[in-house]
Amino acid sequence: MAGLVLGVGPGVLVLQLLWGLALLLCLALSRAAGRARFAALLVALGAAGLSAALLLFPREDESPAAADDDEIVDTFLIGRFILLALMSLVLLGCLFLLLIYHLMEPLYAKPLHSS
Repeated sequence: MAGLVLGVGPGVLVLQLLWGLALLLCLALSRAAGRARFAALLVALGAAGLSAALLLFPREDESPAAADDDEIVDTFLIGRFILLALMSLVLLGCLFLLLIYHLMEPLYAKPLHSS
């Protein structure tokens, strides 16, 4: 078993680092001018894709471990799915608010100076 840091394994730390860097990059890109602001969406999608790949990456050998009489049961499975659904809804809501309040901000015409 890999060493634990603050009670969590290395996979959780890698995911936290990935999303922390993605958040910082999105904040930096949101201050940019022109089309560079739209790259923040690509950064978020890239981080989500990389997270999915890391979560699906096999963590142990393919051979099953020695059979024990104890059966491991995840008693909090339904709670995890509810939490995942809630987090997904919050993410979709935030992306929608980003779309209507930041990316689709109206550009007002400058007044013409007649002389």
